Amino acid sequence: MSRPAPTQVAPGVHRLGDHGVNFYLIEDPDGLVLVDAGTPAHLMQLRTLLVGLGRPVANVRAVLLTHGHADHTGLAHTLQEAGADLWIHERDAAILRDGPRSAMRHARPERSMLPYLLRRPSALALPLQLARAGAFTTPAVQGARVFDADQVLEDVPGAPQAVVLPGHTPGSTAYLFTGRGLLFTGDALVTADGFSDRTGPTIVSRCFTHDSRAALTALDRLDELTADLLLPGHGEPFTEGVRTATRQARRFGVH
Repeated sequence: MSRPAPTQVAPGVHRLGDHGVNFYLIEDPDGLVLVDAGTPAHLMQLRTLLVGLGRPVANVRAVLLTHGHADHTGLAHTLQEAGADLWIHERDAAILRDGPRSAMRHARPERSMLPYLLRRPSALALPLQLARAGAFTTPAVQGARVFDADQVLEDVPGAPQAVVLPGHTPGSTAYLFTGRGLLFTGDALVTADGFSDRTGPTIVSRCFTHDSRAALTALDRLDELTADLLLPGHGEPFTEGVRTATRQARRFGVH
């Protein structure tokens, strides 16, 4: 399957991935930062973007992982070997250490996928696509840098704030680049969910969410933040403000 070309969604911010998942490259004078790490199949897309920017892979200083699921960590090992620091909340670090299949043990979803597939069989395309992309066979990753609470990551170019939003996984985290008005929400708040067929701000369906009640509560924490642009792990960028996004997600509810 062909991969869409990366798009610039803000000055110095590039959206990568495909129709199923997003990750992002941020240019900063002190180095490059990735938010999430796609799947192994996205490596050529990332390399092509970096060549176009005149930057080697070794210029990626940090990879900020919003959570430990396989569709967001596929290039983590490769980028770590190239010299990048990996950052992840300590409660999701075990998924990296034990490999992508361990997510079912460390962050078991609330519901089976089966009822969703019976209602919408076409949703099976997403996990099949991830399997073809090598998401479930990436090597375990040791030595990630961890945090256990909200904090400013001073060692990362741009000094983003890690904002812990447990629910989708125990260690789900957003990253706020205050000076640039950017909020990367990962899967704590998305704008497309193939299993509920939702387009617009929402939390992810319960067949991929560990604790939907906590995920809804985490929206209250998002309400405390200000950003011009929300960049989710799935779906299109959102420009109408954080509280508009959370209000729409609450209205849609849990599915």
